[in-house]
Amino acid sequence: MTSEHQTLALILFSLFIAVTLGITTWVSRRRHGSTEEFYAGGRLFSPMENGFAIAGDYMSAASFLGVSGLISLFGYDGLLYLIGFLVAWLMVLFLVAELVRNCGRFTLADVVVARMSERPVRIAAGSSSVVVSVLYLVAQMVGAGSLVGLLLSDTGPAARTLTVVGVGALMVVYVAFGGMRATTWIQIVKAVLLIGGAITLTVLVLLRFHGDLDRLLAAAAERSGHGARFLSPGLKYGGGWTARLDFMSLGLALVLGTAGLPHILSRFYTVPTARAARRSAVWAIGLIGGFYLMTIVLGFGAAALVGPDAVRASSASGNTAVPLLAGILGGGADSTGGAVLFALVAAIAFATILAVVAGITLASSASVAHDLYASLRRRRARQRSEVAVARVAAVGIGAVAIALGLLAQDLNVAFLVGLAFAVAASANLPVLLYSLFWRGFTTRGAVWSVYGGLVPALLLVALSPVVSGSPGSLFPGLDFQYFPLQNPGIVSIPLGFLAGWLGTVTSAEEPDERKYAQTEVRSLTGAGAV
Repeated sequence: MTSEHQTLALILFSLFIAVTLGITTWVSRRRHGSTEEFYAGGRLFSPMENGFAIAGDYMSAASFLGVSGLISLFGYDGLLYLIGFLVAWLMVLFLVAELVRNCGRFTLADVVVARMSERPVRIAAGSSSVVVSVLYLVAQMVGAGSLVGLLLSDTGPAARTLTVVGVGALMVVYVAFGGMRATTWIQIVKAVLLIGGAITLTVLVLLRFHGDLDRLLAAAAERSGHGARFLSPGLKYGGGWTARLDFMSLGLALVLGTAGLPHILSRFYTVPTARAARRSAVWAIGLIGGFYLMTIVLGFGAAALVGPDAVRASSASGNTAVPLLAGILGGGADSTGGAVLFALVAAIAFATILAVVAGITLASSASVAHDLYASLRRRRARQRSEVAVARVAAVGIGAVAIALGLLAQDLNVAFLVGLAFAVAASANLPVLLYSLFWRGFTTRGAVWSVYGGLVPALLLVALSPVVSGSPGSLFPGLDFQYFPLQNPGIVSIPLGFLAGWLGTVTSAEEPDERKYAQTEVRSLTGAGAV
């Protein structure tokens, strides 16, 4: 890009940052400083507003950059992520949204402790939520580094480092000063921008092929160099039994992981009633489903018009496929139209990253303050200092995410999100479902369920090709790869459910029938909900 075009893109970046900082400043002047205001925005959002915010939270850099890139490189196999992301919302709608809103207050741990001993469960659930959130944040940091590196025509370590540090600093500002209300409005603005950008690019791609999807797919297959294999299963996950198991493991993680993501669960506390939470999920499904259908067109459009070789030359993992596609659709990278469209898409993608990291950071800092810190303090001190601790926690979580984001900068963002989903499905989903639906569940079962999924998932990732033993790993010069799969879900998710069952049946604690009855009535009717 020319310096004039880079300047245009930077102006658009700066404009969005200025708007979001303005929202944060406006909200910070109007807030009351209560925990409910900071964590849940006062529970004042409508189902439509919350649905747009959920969509803004969920449609991350993995969706816009990573998945489109995978489709442009691997065709049909890249669609697995979209299918998993979308099907997962059926679980959220039917099993989680309304029940979580009725039983909880701010975090996942609130749902579980209604029946259990509070301290050990809060520590376990809070620790798991922080780990999942940090893994998700890393993916957003990697996406930011790839995007701004492409924009500045500098993909070196210095440019990526500055970008990741800048994103980390902004997310801390959003959370510390704006809380949930500012974060929600930032996500709503971002969702509108992202869907509008996706519609524009989709229409332009279809116009290039005169609305003929068959021509688009044929051109993508021909340009890919793989022919018909590009449009059939197996290009990425068909190389042997290991690849097939990885395919199943990833599918399990994506479908089951959404219901265990802390930043998604916390969104259901921002509406006044359980019915509003359910309607929020319906809005989110419609928005997310429409967006993912457009992402398919963008992925194959990038394969047909940009070409996998050009995508790989820009980013080996495919993270820059959509911005490159935008440049071509506008008339070419050297044209004014191409530069303007590229800059708009890059700004929207950057807005996507900023909004998502704000939501994740808020959820994880809430877990630190409301679950971990509050479990170690007396109740009187808790009320005075919990919000202050959450703000400090946002800084610490941001620092950890920045460090890990710099380490993982060569990995595909959708792949990194798949790891976060696997950990969420292994550690958070079993304890959530057992607490809601198993009458005999005990405190030991809850603690074992969390750690029994969390520890194996992290251990298997550490021993997988993701970390060492392959050219694309975090530490390519080392080799302590003993687990052959890149995604641990197929092993760690059953272990999480098994550990919860084993902990319960070996526990001397008698299940509290009265508390279970209260939880059941509350979850199904909303009686007594906050």
